[in-house]
Amino acid sequence: MTDQELITGILNNDKTVIQFLVSKYHKQVIKTAFHLLQNMDDAEDLAQDVCVEIIESAGSFKGASSLSTWIYRLTVNKSLNFIRKNKRKQLVHQFESFFRKGDNSIETRVTEPSEYDKTFENNERRQILEKAVNSLPENQKTAFILSKYEELSYREITEIMNLSLPSVESLLQRAKQNLQKKLIVQFSEYSNKK
Repeated sequence: MTDQELITGILNNDKTVIQFLVSKYHKQVIKTAFHLLQNMDDAEDLAQDVCVEIIESAGSFKGASSLSTWIYRLTVNKSLNFIRKNKRKQLVHQFESFFRKGDNSIETRVTEPSEYDKTFENNERRQILEKAVNSLPENQKTAFILSKYEELSYREITEIMNLSLPSVESLLQRAKQNLQKKLIVQFSEYSNKK
């Protein structure tokens, strides 16, 4: 089904087309939202909001980019808006998590998709990486997630983020440099604990 057929079907409230759209993009939206939000419940809720937004604003889709790019853009924008609105809530949650780490009776691991289940050591390393990625400035973090986790091309990232190709390249370069600095410190501390 082409992008235009999908949009036409949505505008005509064709339930088959809507179900096809959801089955095609739902997991992708959840995955992207999860990488940005770091919480599966929030990612699933946001995915529902994105689906509703697609249905409600299908008429505004101009076809200047692909439908998948438009959906990524909606997901990224909604995720970033969610993060901005919930900064205080996240800060409180981080403090609670920090103080609970010493209490073995409370589960502190972030709920994640089963495909990410690994050994405890790999889990620790992945958490260090996620912490470093989450500490990046917003634009660097978004570009990095779209490039490395979602495996999108630079061209797709430019469309999603409404930036020029040199800007995206610069963001990714700075993100890699910042991550390298942070991870050298983090992994040296991690290896010293062992």
